[in-house]
Amino acid sequence: MDGREARAADAGRGTRPAEAAEKTLPRPAEPAAEVAPGSPESTLPRMEASESGRKRRWPWIVGAVATALVLFLATRGGSKEKAPAAAAGKGGPSRAIPVVGVAAKTGDLGIYVTGLGTVTAINTVTIRSRVDGQLVGLHFTEGQLVHQGDLLAEIDPRPFQVQLMQAEGQKGKDEAALKNARIDLARYQVLLQQDAIPRQQYDTQAATVVQFEAALKTDEGQIESAKLNLAYSRITAPITGRVGLRNVDPGNIIHATDPNGLLVITQVQPIAVVFTIPADRLPAVLQQIRAGKKLPVEAWDRDLKTKLATGTLLAVDNQIDASTGTVRLKATFDNEDAALFSNQFVNARLLVDTLRQAVLAPAAAVQKSPQTTFVYVVKQDTSVEMRPVDVALTEGDVSAFRKGLSAGEVVVTDGIEKLQPGSKVALSSPAGTAPPAGEQGGGAPRAGTGGSPPRKSRP
Repeated sequence: MDGREARAADAGRGTRPAEAAEKTLPRPAEPAAEVAPGSPESTLPRMEASESGRKRRWPWIVGAVATALVLFLATRGGSKEKAPAAAAGKGGPSRAIPVVGVAAKTGDLGIYVTGLGTVTAINTVTIRSRVDGQLVGLHFTEGQLVHQGDLLAEIDPRPFQVQLMQAEGQKGKDEAALKNARIDLARYQVLLQQDAIPRQQYDTQAATVVQFEAALKTDEGQIESAKLNLAYSRITAPITGRVGLRNVDPGNIIHATDPNGLLVITQVQPIAVVFTIPADRLPAVLQQIRAGKKLPVEAWDRDLKTKLATGTLLAVDNQIDASTGTVRLKATFDNEDAALFSNQFVNARLLVDTLRQAVLAPAAAVQKSPQTTFVYVVKQDTSVEMRPVDVALTEGDVSAFRKGLSAGEVVVTDGIEKLQPGSKVALSSPAGTAPPAGEQGGGAPRAGTGGSPPRKSRP
């Protein structure tokens, strides 16, 4: 027992890593046979202890290796994503940004004043009967365009024909009485010369002649009145215009005092537009009017997308509306295609002046910053330059420039949000337009000028 304990102690000092394992191993129940030092049997307990320690440590080793592998892959992926951004930030090579560009040009730009207006008929007539009677016929179609003098309706003419006959009969009776009175007057004149009758009898007969002459004039007036009523039984159009919806159907008894009338005729050719403009724009308008110029006016739809008609300014109101700060103007339009309708709301654009030979470019190219107004100009090497500009006027989608831009230079109109000064671009022209003239980058054609169609810039 003493020899075995000594050898175990010597072995424990030489195998400290397995010391804890050996302490946990159970001792054999029976005394083991004595083993010679250096034999294979003497090293067996130490090998069993080392294998037990390794079995307990391997889950921790595997977990550490897996964690390291995950961290490595995550770090590598992040570096790959940051590499292009870092390269771009350092000015390294990057893909050209697709944009749409338009070349600036020299031209004229109209100065317009726009106001909301209402189409107003120059003449509107409510057709009413001028006599009482039964409506026996209508000779128009609702919505029809009628001309002055066209027959619209008929009232029963027979009562007026009877009145005419009575007036003509009374006139014949009075004519016969006048003739007899004149003959008697001639006889009394001869007798008066012979002193056969008193002077009073002659004067009475002369008065009777005058009385019958007056009655005859009354009869003539009655006849003309009956003829006029007979003419009024045929209702005709007083103006040329469009007929509205009828208010009375045939067969009804109508009166001259009916408030609604039979129908309404609205003149549509020509037609007027009454619109308002700000009072501070009035001096420029009056200056052109005093110079004797006829100012053109355009009528557009509500969305200012479709031009309906073109006319001229007719008049300016004599006072400014103090509540709105606007003044009313009136323009006339031929309206040959009937594009304007009475009481229609339109946008009236009054051409006040024209800016001649200005540098023009799309308004979409103009950008604003807190410091300046600028455009992106495409240079010969397909890079862009941020150019400060001075905008003189913007009308619709076109801007005129005082300085900062020259005719022929290409400005970017779409894809601006992706640009920075010096960015490389792939230029294309707007859909439906020719590509900008010229070539860029040492003779390389611009995007959209080759065999393939131009690409549209992405939003």
